[in-house]
Amino acid sequence: MDPSPSLVDRFNTWLKESVMIKLLSIGFLILLLLIPSAWIQSLMEERQARSREVVSEISSKWAHSQTLVGPVLVVPFTHIEKTKRWEKGILVEEVSETVQRAYFLPEWLLVSSSLQPHVRHRGIFDAVVYDAQVEMKATFGTPDFSRWNIPDGQVHWKEAALVTGISDLRGISENPVIESAAKTYPSEPINSIGVTLYSSQADGQHSSMQGVSTALGWQSKSDVFDTLTMQLQLKGSETLYFVPVGKTTEVQMTGKWSSPSFEGSLLPAQEPEITDTDFSARWKVLSFNRPFAQQWLNQEQHLGGSSFGVRLDLPADQYQKSIRTAKYGQLIIILAFTALFLVEIAGKVRIHPFQYILIGFALIIYYTLLLSISEHFGFDRAYAIASVSTITLVGLYAVTFLQKRPLVVLFSALMCVFYGFIFVIVQAQDYSLLIGSVGLFLIVAAMMYFSRSIKWYRD
Repeated sequence: MDPSPSLVDRFNTWLKESVMIKLLSIGFLILLLLIPSAWIQSLMEERQARSREVVSEISSKWAHSQTLVGPVLVVPFTHIEKTKRWEKGILVEEVSETVQRAYFLPEWLLVSSSLQPHVRHRGIFDAVVYDAQVEMKATFGTPDFSRWNIPDGQVHWKEAALVTGISDLRGISENPVIESAAKTYPSEPINSIGVTLYSSQADGQHSSMQGVSTALGWQSKSDVFDTLTMQLQLKGSETLYFVPVGKTTEVQMTGKWSSPSFEGSLLPAQEPEITDTDFSARWKVLSFNRPFAQQWLNQEQHLGGSSFGVRLDLPADQYQKSIRTAKYGQLIIILAFTALFLVEIAGKVRIHPFQYILIGFALIIYYTLLLSISEHFGFDRAYAIASVSTITLVGLYAVTFLQKRPLVVLFSALMCVFYGFIFVIVQAQDYSLLIGSVGLFLIVAAMMYFSRSIKWYRD
């Protein structure tokens, strides 16, 4: 007669056969895999930061993002200030004179710009730069100083100038051409045009806007003209923005680029036209739509908060998509382990925790494959290559312990469904939450259905 099993043997048997212990072990393994998963996401963010550094390096040698402000008419005048004071019982009147400036914005401004983008390469990284042809036609009213009680005799008409703000003067590839009444006026660079633009809305910092100045050569008020044109050949990187300085500002922009992003405080007045090769957009802005005055005296004016324009995005940002995919890494592991556990229970096979660990590592290494391949072949191809490779590897390994071919095929098919589900979520940004919620609901429903006949407790 065989002796009855000892307490230790019965405990070991319970550990091996207990479903609850198996589930707890799987949950513990999932928690452990959070550590390498976090490392992978950190690696992706590091590569993305390196890509941005390369873009910044290329932009520093070409020209940074450009913002155009103007043209702005600047007319100096003599400010006379009278002060009175008592000195030794006598009322003394003093007169001081200082030269100040008056700034006038156009009544109407029409801007036409054409962009010719280029992709510059640095190793495996890409950056978008452009050449832009910009033509501005501005109509000014006659400067009126009477509103400030300044006589015409105190206005320095001979020193009147036209200033245009350009955020990076290195981008000027040809001398600006300013014309009025068939006459051409030369320009020169200046460090400040008398306006400021916030460099960051978050930190509140601002800097004086540099640009070009054009002496108009007026002799008196009778020489004032109202309409002029300006032509600029400009280089820049990624973005081109305009500030609507006209009382009525119209901007027409075209470019040979298939993936533009229209940004800033104001969207195009009409739906932009975007094709596989180029784009076209049009803005119309009134003075009521901006937070600054039409004319002012002496002090610098902040013209931020109303700029708009276009960003030339690369067709696919593999780093952003890879990071989004990695955020679903734990979901893939949970779904894969759950499917493997159900296959184990339904097929009445035994899978060791170490085998779960190896499969988990394969699912983690998947993201390094995705990142490295996407840097050379793009995200979509990388996703397909990494997914097929990982599913094939896991499927071949599953043959060693599942033994039954239908179970291996079932598990591999579920892995295909899981990776296909994540790919759809990553691609559909606007509907990712809806698709993800419905997809997870259907997956849970399917698992409930196929596990309905499993007897979780033995008789």
